[in-house]
Amino acid sequence: MSLLHTRRWGSGDAGAVVCVHGIGQHGGIFEELGMRLAEQGHRVFAVDLRGHGDSDREPPWDTDTHVDDLLETADSLGLGTATWIGHSFGGRLIASLANREPERVDRLVLLDPGFAVPAAHALKSAEIDRLDWSFASVDGAVNALLSADTVVSAPRETVASFAADYMERGSDGRLRFRYSPAAVVVAWSEVTLPPPPIATVPTLLVRPVASSIHSRPEDRRYRDALGSQLVMAAVPNGHNVLWESPAETIAAIVGFLA
Repeated sequence: MSLLHTRRWGSGDAGAVVCVHGIGQHGGIFEELGMRLAEQGHRVFAVDLRGHGDSDREPPWDTDTHVDDLLETADSLGLGTATWIGHSFGGRLIASLANREPERVDRLVLLDPGFAVPAAHALKSAEIDRLDWSFASVDGAVNALLSADTVVSAPRETVASFAADYMERGSDGRLRFRYSPAAVVVAWSEVTLPPPPIATVPTLLVRPVASSIHSRPEDRRYRDALGSQLVMAAVPNGHNVLWESPAETIAAIVGFLA
């Protein structure tokens, strides 16, 4: 297990919220949401997963180890229970955490979670992410991110801010993202595995209308398992809802937590 690098917003008593990012990203993608929830009185924490950002990079990088890291980090923060918010691979991780220790979960927010990702898509993505991507400038990195087939309408300035905050210059003078390609490849394998059993906790499931990565049969599985404990929200554009539909996604989360 490993303590994860954590960002923090707010100091109120409306309940703790822990945010978990997706493959190849970091906790900073939750900044706008974190500040909004802090205004609502929440204490908000956003982690960098193992192999990402400023957290340790050592293996293993499987789902169980990530969940162990999340629980250890929550313990270090003094969090008995919390609302857990996860995007993509992060959604898969918090669903696994809720299945393992439901008493630690007040509510779940699943932002287009990484369930039943088609093997062909995962293979294509892993083959791309395992390469030594380097760039002469932040603009070059932004162009690469915007060319991804999962991006529909991400504002260039949003992606540029993410890239500028998440890149470091190597000894060769080239800029690279601060994640381990090996950890990312393993994550792409993990999202093709059968999804975790559904924990019986209040859950918000956010789906972008233009995303075709994740399995819609999972939506029916959640409806059947949770009934009135499930809230579903459709938001515009593509998979990275915190980039492409932040206003609608944040509004859905604020409403759910209220």
